[in-house]
Amino acid sequence: MGDNSPPSGPDFTRGIDATELKSVLLGQAQGESVLLVRVGHLVHAIGAKCSHYGSQLSDGAVQGTTIRCPWHHACFDLRSGEAVEGPALQNIPVWEVKQAGGRITVLGKKPATPAAPQVSAGAPSSIVIIGAGAGGESAAEELRRRGYPGPVTLIDADADSPIDRPNLSKDNLAGTAPEDWLWLHPAEWYAEQRIERVVARVTKLDRAGKRLTLADGTTREYGALILATGASAITPQLSGQGPAVFPLRTTSDMRAIVKALEGKKRAVVIGGSFIGLEVAAALRTRGLEVQVVSPEGAPLARVVGPEVAAVVKRLHEEKGVRFHLGRRATALDAKGVLLDDGTLVEGELVVAGVGVRPNLSLAEDAGLAIDRGVTVDETMRTSDAHVWAVGDIARFRGRFGELQRIEHWAVAQNQGRVAARNALGLVTRFTTAPFFWSQHYDLTISYVGHAESWDRQELTGDPQKLDCELKLMKGRLTLAVITLGRDRASMSAHEAMNRELGRVTRASTGAEVIDDAKQGDVFAKTSLHGLDLTVSLGKRTGEFVWLVASSQGQPRWAQRLDAGYMMPYGAKLEAEGDGLMVVVDGEHAKGGEHTSWSFYVSVEGTLWSRPY
Repeated sequence: MGDNSPPSGPDFTRGIDATELKSVLLGQAQGESVLLVRVGHLVHAIGAKCSHYGSQLSDGAVQGTTIRCPWHHACFDLRSGEAVEGPALQNIPVWEVKQAGGRITVLGKKPATPAAPQVSAGAPSSIVIIGAGAGGESAAEELRRRGYPGPVTLIDADADSPIDRPNLSKDNLAGTAPEDWLWLHPAEWYAEQRIERVVARVTKLDRAGKRLTLADGTTREYGALILATGASAITPQLSGQGPAVFPLRTTSDMRAIVKALEGKKRAVVIGGSFIGLEVAAALRTRGLEVQVVSPEGAPLARVVGPEVAAVVKRLHEEKGVRFHLGRRATALDAKGVLLDDGTLVEGELVVAGVGVRPNLSLAEDAGLAIDRGVTVDETMRTSDAHVWAVGDIARFRGRFGELQRIEHWAVAQNQGRVAARNALGLVTRFTTAPFFWSQHYDLTISYVGHAESWDRQELTGDPQKLDCELKLMKGRLTLAVITLGRDRASMSAHEAMNRELGRVTRASTGAEVIDDAKQGDVFAKTSLHGLDLTVSLGKRTGEFVWLVASSQGQPRWAQRLDAGYMMPYGAKLEAEGDGLMVVVDGEHAKGGEHTSWSFYVSVEGTLWSRPY
């Protein structure tokens, strides 16, 4: 998987002239591929390949003290090699670097060091994780990475978990990758990490007693609980008798499909979703005739827009896939699937790619707050102080204050890490923008952000040439960025959205700031959507001043401004979508000239800011 080419380029252990290193330089040391990275006056030496799928990090983006992988946006700390964002799980190696006499020399490999910060006194007596998917598995790893010494239990009814689920519909189903690629770690790794794996279904959560009941009647107690129960594939209910209909969510599902393919020539895929189309591509790779049935007029159009959807459709048609668009499967027939217009789509097996349903019953029965998902705060904590929720079931606030539930692999991984840290008392906010990728033959679609709807698009490049960047927008706000063949643009968008999320402080986590700003001057006020809204400026505290937005007299949002950059002296409010833009006028601290910043504030409460 990935780039398996042998090390090449200059041998850094012999030293190079410092002028040869502008930003990044690929070479080797001690028989391994090494990447030199210059950040200011410092030079870092790291493993040159991403630990996820082996892509070359020399094509990645250096952002502060991190480097981001161009393929699937894993992110690594240049100083320690730590994988700080998924989908990578393993760290990358780092080497000592010597700078002297105008030369740069790579010395020995640095020993692995514990991730910082490490857990301190007061951690829970035990931590149980329900669900061994992306979120649950990454939470278990993070607990050990942060030095938690207590019992960690990972419970899942699927004996094959944890696996690299995105590959189920890609290389593994296509038969171009061995099955052992699926496992995130060998079984002995969990034993070495003292992570107990329990194959069982949890039937009851007793929050008052901090106790779980399993399907066999046994119980487990916990000090802290992380819910990562994921989602289940939806199988369409079709009348009549005909070929078997297979979902695709687990290793067992994939094995069943592969077995059913034996001796078959034709397949029907129900659903033009990402999963459905990836299945279509995998089955074409195996040589089957494939027809796709979808109620949409163009596959994926409501997710990626009509231009990109047209490209995806064309690629599949060029590979021999036939589409039945604007149609629904209603019944099975001995020869295949009947559509709502009476058409018979012939096929000897059927695969459903019509979406998933979050597994909420355990949380719901336990009385946790539910709103089309388990509602969580920015630390992934639920309405119970001892329970966190991540992944497909978690409903959290996005960049614009809207509640959202996102079914992306890397999102679940990153949320699992955040929940684990907070369960240990290492307060961490979830400030990572959503990202996912989808593979269609030789085309990779990269998607950063989240847009359930939009009112305009900004397109650069040509989708038909597989070279474009598409921004999905509401008014002036960029909700999501989709790229074909433009990895650097995708990585830049990801980093920009991460910065936006990281800058905002919510009222719930900044009480002292709110109290301070309530005593400050009111900069602007307006009435919008039936609410009285004000923006106030707090007193300067050290190097920072704070703006606070309130609705109905209650603080809802706080924005930190660097006083060394700008001292604000006024603001105005403008309606924008479901919220408002706060346009702050100020004086540049170093030059005295006028400057301005604009922030978006949702009526519900927070959560987004960026300079214009």
